[in-house]
Amino acid sequence: MKFKFILPSLTEAESPFWRPIKYSLFPPLGLATLASYLPPEYEAEIIDQHVQALSLDDRPDVVAIQVYITNAYRAYQIADHYRNKGCYVILGGLHVTSLPDEAQQHADTIILGPAEEAFPRFLEDLKNNQPRERYFSNKRTLNNTPPTRRELIDRKRYLVPNSIVVTRGCPHHCDFCYKDAFYRGGKSFYTQQLDDALQEIERLPGRHLYFLDDHLLGNKRFARDLFNNMKGMNRIFQGAATVNSILDGDLIDLAAEAGLRSVFVGFESLNPNNLKQSNKKQNLGRDYKRLTNRLHDLGIMINGSFVFGLDDDDPNVFQHTVDWAIEAGITTSTFHIATPYPGTAFYQKMEQSKRMLTHNWDLFDTRHATYQPMKMSCPQLEQGYRQSYREFYRWSAITRASLFHGSAKHQLKHFFYTSGWKKFEPLWNLAIQMKKLNLMTPLLETVLAKVTPRQAPASTRPITITSPSTP
Repeated sequence: MKFKFILPSLTEAESPFWRPIKYSLFPPLGLATLASYLPPEYEAEIIDQHVQALSLDDRPDVVAIQVYITNAYRAYQIADHYRNKGCYVILGGLHVTSLPDEAQQHADTIILGPAEEAFPRFLEDLKNNQPRERYFSNKRTLNNTPPTRRELIDRKRYLVPNSIVVTRGCPHHCDFCYKDAFYRGGKSFYTQQLDDALQEIERLPGRHLYFLDDHLLGNKRFARDLFNNMKGMNRIFQGAATVNSILDGDLIDLAAEAGLRSVFVGFESLNPNNLKQSNKKQNLGRDYKRLTNRLHDLGIMINGSFVFGLDDDDPNVFQHTVDWAIEAGITTSTFHIATPYPGTAFYQKMEQSKRMLTHNWDLFDTRHATYQPMKMSCPQLEQGYRQSYREFYRWSAITRASLFHGSAKHQLKHFFYTSGWKKFEPLWNLAIQMKKLNLMTPLLETVLAKVTPRQAPASTRPITITSPSTP
């Protein structure tokens, strides 16, 4: 029996904003994880349409497609094509879980939520010629999961082939996050067994790793044990953590000792009203400036995430946010237009208040206004979003943010990482076209090398996010 696993390209891949390198960072690890459950006699292949051409001329026995909101229409077209050829089609992913009735029209079987338990049950039922239309994981566990089928991934097509996930979900419940919809009906945060995680790390060649976990520090005991065991591995890695987890305790110090060199942080907003309305409690009462100082003192670069268009944002929010990010020495910033994804509390609020403007899923890419903002127009929101990227990644802004750091080595590290991410697109595109993107990984490792602690400038502005009710 032959299985074909497909990740259709996102709509952004055909937009004028498309950056090929952004979609050539990580392989489709979720599909490689599903493939690990197949019996050894089954044939399998993985096609990532962002980096590979998708041929529709074949006729595999089973086609499994991962569906996000902005590849949903393309995924449905591919699914319909293979079903018409007599192939058995299974759909899963975030969008399928949020809108199962929509997805069911294009599949023989759909999987709702995480698939580590559901997919093996589907395989057993398929073997007995009794597959069901829907599967749902009741037990949420990563215990005794088989090793990821990394041999199915063409490593040379990705800048970060050593991506890894050791936890699932997140312990927090932000209104605009897809997580609660995806994990509804069961545990929303759980970890691998430590030994399994360490064995998976040992399997990966080279030094660099990227933890794709939503919140690598979310389980303090697991994170502490993980970092303590990684200290002697000579690894450098990147990951994501929340504001409160970085400020509380010594976990971030242990992570730095183990090799953490860059962290994704969801600042989201500098406005406490927005944070409170979005149920982002883990940011309230936290001093963002103390956080950035702590990370920089540890030699950890920051990828800050910011969301525009929440109800307390007016047209001044864009320049204010960019100015703060530059002054705080943020290395890279990811800006988003707030987007009400189906299945989230944010979506329900916008529907109930009749502020939704479209249900065209192609536009739900955090680049378009899909609902009516409170204090600005949709054109103002979209223009401000684009202007924020231009302002933050100007050469003068990159230089200013780099000079925030104390040592020359840290300044150069910041300058080359930021400019390399945004200013050398032709070089990235050449490596992608030559299918030699993996040759750039040693350069990434060099830029991520450890730096000495910096001396913070006295002029930097503190930003403390307090509850709106706090005097």
